Amino acid sequence: MSKKILICDDDEGILDMLEFVLEEEGFNIIPEKNSLNVYNVIKEQKPDLLLLDLWMPVLSGDQVLKALRDNPFTAKLPVIVISASTEGSHIAKASGATDYISKPFDMDQLVSKIQTLIA
Repeated sequence: MSKKILICDDDEGILDMLEFVLEEEGFNIIPEKNSLNVYNVIKEQKPDLLLLDLWMPVLSGDQVLKALRDNPFTAKLPVIVISASTEGSHIAKASGATDYISKPFDMDQLVSKIQTLIA
């Protein structure tokens, strides 16, 4: 059974590219553009990992991540934060990210991080 990855990014181009590449790697992808929907999608779909953009409208990635870490149901979910921000790594760690990768990222490096976290 293939592992499920929830990808939350408001940039449709990045969402499509990640979905395409990660499905090629054999993962089942759940794309989500709206950060407000993340918790409900996690509750319904039970993904093995969350790829989370840091800068999104309405609810930012760090706000989403802090809420997930405060909830016993989602506290242990592996989360890789992706961001183009120079402060991204610091913000991701402070918010409880499992790992961080900066945009633009190397797809092989991303796939390797994912495989390590959900092996």
